[in-house]
Amino acid sequence: MVKQYWVREAFKGHKRGALHKQLGIPLDRPIGKKILRKIKNTPLHQGRKVRGHRVTALMKKRAVAALNANQ
Repeated sequence: MVKQYWVREAFKGHKRGALHKQLGIPLDRPIGKKILRKIKNTPLHQGRKVRGHRVTALMKKRAVAALNANQ
């Protein structure tokens, strides 16, 4: 049986640790699901911040991808 690394292929071309850097969380610590859900549910372009950083469209995309990968 051949192992399929679909997650690796799904994130191919993405910057490793980019969401950690955006949020100011060290790479050796996991990002909590509570923070990821908060980013996902925050509306864009209203100046709202999570952990002191403005929520951008790219940050939302990265948070949603992280939530989907951890299911």
